[in-house]
Amino acid sequence: MSGHVLVDQLAKTYVTRQRRGLFKSETKEVPALRGVSLEIKTGELFGLLGPNGAGKTTLIKCLTTLLLPTSGRAVINGFELTKDDNAIRATTGCMLMGERGLYWKLTARENLVFFGALYHLSPRDRRKRAEDLIEQLDLGEIADRALESYSSGQRMKVAFAKALINDAPLLILDEPTNTLDVPSARELRAVVRQLNDQGKTVIYTTHIMSEAETLCDRVAIVDHGQVLAIGTVPELKASLKREAVLRIEGVISSRASQAVAALGGVTRTAVQAVNGHTELTVMSANATILLPRLIETLTEHQAVIQKIAPEEVTLEDVFIARTGRTLAEDTRAVPQS
Repeated sequence: MSGHVLVDQLAKTYVTRQRRGLFKSETKEVPALRGVSLEIKTGELFGLLGPNGAGKTTLIKCLTTLLLPTSGRAVINGFELTKDDNAIRATTGCMLMGERGLYWKLTARENLVFFGALYHLSPRDRRKRAEDLIEQLDLGEIADRALESYSSGQRMKVAFAKALINDAPLLILDEPTNTLDVPSARELRAVVRQLNDQGKTVIYTTHIMSEAETLCDRVAIVDHGQVLAIGTVPELKASLKREAVLRIEGVISSRASQAVAALGGVTRTAVQAVNGHTELTVMSANATILLPRLIETLTEHQAVIQKIAPEEVTLEDVFIARTGRTLAEDTRAVPQS
C-alpha cells in the first residue's frame, strides 16, 4: 500500500489537424500540460483547483495511464508511468467526469461485480464488495434496476462506487459532484473524507472553491496547464495578506470596470455576471484609501452600485490575483500567450 505520487515536469501536447480549403489541411499543436511538477504525500487529500479547460482532467488521465504524456516523468504508488502501467491501474481507483465508463444495460450491482472481476477479485469478494458499496452509498432501492433508468446524479454515484471497487490506496476523483444535487454532493464529500481518514490518498479535482477549501489538506491552483500555486488553504490565503478584497455589485459597464482597473493602488480586478447584475472584484493594497476614488470613478461612468463590501480572502481571490480572472471563466476561451 503506497498512495504516494510524484510528478516531475509532466507535459502533454495534443496535435490537431485544421482544414484549409477543400483539399488542404495543417497541423496545430495545443499544449494541455506545460511541465507540471508536484508531490502528493501518502494519506493526503490533495485538491486540483482550476477553471474548466485548465488541464486538470488531462493531468488525471495521464496519471491513470489513459493518456500518454509527451514528456516528463511520474511515479504513482511506487510504479513508473509508461513502464509499470498495469501495476498503476491495479493500485488506483479512478472516477472521471461523466458516466461513460458504465454499462447502461446492466444494473448497478451487475456493473460493480463486473468491474470487480476485472480487478481479479474472487466471485465471493466482488459480490461482498459490491454489496458494501451499495449500502455505503445508499443505492439499495435502485441497485437492481438497469442504469439507463437512472438519473444523471444516480449514475455519478455508481461511477463513484466503481472507483472504490478495488479498495485501492490511491483514489482519483475528477469533478465527482458535477451533476449531484446539494444533499448528494454533501454525502459524497463526507464519504471522501471518511476514506481519507482511513488512510487512502485522494486526488480531488474541482472548479468549486468551497469544495477545495473545506475538503482538501493541500491545494494546487492550475491554469493553462501549469501549477500557479500550491500549499495549504491557509498558506495560499496568507499569500494575499497584504491585499484587501472589495466586492462591488450593481450595473457596471465594461468601460467602468476598465476605469477602475486603471486606478492607482488597484492590483487586480475581475468581472463576472451574477443573477442579472455585475460583480466586480477589486484587489488593492489599501482599501480605505482607494474606496472614495473607486466610488467616484464608478459614478462618473454611470455605474449603479447596489452593494459594496470588503470580504475575507478566499481561494478564488488567490486565483484572481494570479490570473486576473475568476474560476467561473473557461480557460479554453482565453487566448494563450
